[in-house]
Amino acid sequence: MANIGSYFSISAIFIFSLFTTSPSLCLAARKFLSSETDTKFIKTWCDATTYPDLCFVTFSSYAAEIQDSPKTITTKSLFVALNSTRSASKNLTDISKTQGLKPRETEALQDCVEEIGDSIDELKRSIVEMDETAGKSFAFRMSDIQTWVSAALTDEDTCMDGFSETAIDGDVKANMRTLIEKVAHLTSISLAFVNHYAGANK
Repeated sequence: MANIGSYFSISAIFIFSLFTTSPSLCLAARKFLSSETDTKFIKTWCDATTYPDLCFVTFSSYAAEIQDSPKTITTKSLFVALNSTRSASKNLTDISKTQGLKPRETEALQDCVEEIGDSIDELKRSIVEMDETAGKSFAFRMSDIQTWVSAALTDEDTCMDGFSETAIDGDVKANMRTLIEKVAHLTSISLAFVNHYAGANK
């Protein structure tokens, strides 16, 4: 038994000396442990959303930036939703100019572009408000952000509803719904984060 105890003592001393005499190895270990902590934080927040898998895949790549900051992950979610919405808006605009679309399809696309444009404005206002520190109280600011992100999600849902009619071609309908669903899911995640952040800081 004494030999086993001696073995573990020697091992512990060796490991300790390895980390204290090798700064680069020590730094790598710290980064690894920090990364593990950061992704656990993200997973905890994502598990509280309607789309936890999409959430974790999306935000785990920002773990080093987010770390364990509720404000940072909430703000990042708004930027991700905004960028996705902008991309969708461009795609919808391009598709609406495609030749051979039925009049009802063109109309639905144009309506959708308008709804998505409103969503972009609401998400942009939310991002600006997240950075505000003067004037309104935290609770008042968060209430405004919750209202705007919720409105953005409603706009995206309205856009999807426009492609539910039987008069619209099945392929057009499927492509548009796939495009907008991703945007709506990311906005839904952002709204969940906003609600979480607001509730945790009351």
